[in-house]
Amino acid sequence: MNRSTSVVRAAVRNISSSSKSLQAIAARVTPSVNSTSHHSPTPVSREPPASSSIPVGKRPTNEPMSFPCLDVLEHRTRSFDSGPEPTYTQNLTGFDVYHSVQSLRLDHGGILHEFDIAYETWGTLNKERSNAILIHTGLSASSHAKSHSRNPAPGWWEKFIGPDCSIDTNKFFVICTNVIGGCYGSSGPSSIDPADGERYATRFPIITIDDMTRAQHRLLTEQLGINKLHASVGSSMGGMQSLSFGVQFPEAVGRIISISGCARSHPYSIAMRHTQRQALMADPNWRRGFYYDSVPPHAGMKLAREIATITYRSGPEWEQRFGRKRADPRKSPALCADFLIETYLDHQGEKFCLQYDPNSLLYVSKAMDLFDLSLSTRQQAVANRTRESTTGSDGTTCALPQTPYEEQPEDQVRYQPNFDEAREDLVAGMKILRDMPVFVLGVESDILFPSWQQKEIVDVLRDGGNRSVEHVELGSDVSLFGHDTFLLSLNEVGTPIKKFLEKEIN
Repeated sequence: MNRSTSVVRAAVRNISSSSKSLQAIAARVTPSVNSTSHHSPTPVSREPPASSSIPVGKRPTNEPMSFPCLDVLEHRTRSFDSGPEPTYTQNLTGFDVYHSVQSLRLDHGGILHEFDIAYETWGTLNKERSNAILIHTGLSASSHAKSHSRNPAPGWWEKFIGPDCSIDTNKFFVICTNVIGGCYGSSGPSSIDPADGERYATRFPIITIDDMTRAQHRLLTEQLGINKLHASVGSSMGGMQSLSFGVQFPEAVGRIISISGCARSHPYSIAMRHTQRQALMADPNWRRGFYYDSVPPHAGMKLAREIATITYRSGPEWEQRFGRKRADPRKSPALCADFLIETYLDHQGEKFCLQYDPNSLLYVSKAMDLFDLSLSTRQQAVANRTRESTTGSDGTTCALPQTPYEEQPEDQVRYQPNFDEAREDLVAGMKILRDMPVFVLGVESDILFPSWQQKEIVDVLRDGGNRSVEHVELGSDVSLFGHDTFLLSLNEVGTPIKKFLEKEIN
């Protein structure tokens, strides 16, 4: 045997010995699995070791911490065998439904061969059918903006609508819808696809704000016989819709109110909504959208709502309201909700996680991200719809690619114009409103739709030749409620709304 052979054999013996040592170590720290089994290994318990299993003299320094916040989530997951049922799956009543059998072509490909829109009304439509006001909702709101005999529960804009209120039902016929993509009576991911009798889930096509308002226009003309609104009114996402309705149907509306909205979504808002969607989709119970009739992704939904709530209010308000107070200063700090602000966010997430369909949150929030009234964006959407119509597409073109998107070199794909070009594009897109009376309201403490975004609407309209734009900005001395000001500040928001709606316009 030569020296080389001896060295090789010695090395093999060493490797074999090391391998056996590693296997012995692995056997001590990993669960045993039958090598012929096709099942997953038995998971290691997440529970801390029982004190009795710790050898005498080897007790841990500290007792394991309890996690009641996780106990709640785990208990709710187990309880879905017998309840609670998500609110959006229950029989909702108190609204009417418009069913359209005419297909709706969508901005980014795809089609709804038929669709429903849930709506509620207040007041009386006059003989001329000229006193109608369409109220556009925020992201997760239903059509129930105001209580009535069929649904006496307070609406989400309860104090703003009614006799002698900001939106006076003695004078106006008020309409509010649940948007397509939603889950409160209108067609959305939780609806049944008439093609196969199954829920759409994530087979529902991508939608836009303009798709929503085109569906609303069909409700007005086909169902209610209203050819021209007195006003298109909305806050937050509704402020986007009110502008969208006017841009798409300028002949069908007399005036526009946009509160805490924008003319195009900007990076910060997109980033916050993206983060919410990622938190939701990371919940294993989401199952790529096919969770219906099983455990919904309530944990991801709760976290998404907590993130959203941070954007709805302002830091100064929370400083005054919560400060650094802890829920129970007598107890030791915990990793679960401990500070008052944490318990507030926890409560908001708990309250919301079974109220709204998670897939609707994904689709409607994405529609907000895609919102852009620039001329080039609108022209591309029209081209998409026209192409789909002429080719007779069944909607499969809305399918997403199988591989992730990759950022492309700027010299190869230049889809984003510079600031000046983008501004000119937006002016061109909104110039169709140059003869439209428009009222814009912003809030200085709003971090989701900062007040400069409402100023952008005003400046762009004026640059396009509109001389009938009115603008109000509520300073921090007036409201610290941030984005939620439109829900809470009745006098500061409601008074200018009433004045604008009731003023004579030549």
